Amino acid sequence: MAHPKRKISKTRRDKRRTHDNAVVPTLSKCPTTGTIHRRHTAYEVEGELYYNGKKFTEKAVEA
Repeated sequence: MAHPKRKISKTRRDKRRTHDNAVVPTLSKCPTTGTIHRRHTAYEVEGELYYNGKKFTEKAVEA
């Protein structure tokens, strides 16, 4: 089996691992419906599609 030629320092190892953390998505409350949703994402409430507190029309979704 292959073995490292030199010991990897703690600093070098930790620099590589800086991006390996879990991120909780940012949530917001809709001013119109009061539902909790992910930011910058369209969300559905009772069969209606909302984005930025405004209801989408079906034509806007298809386009």
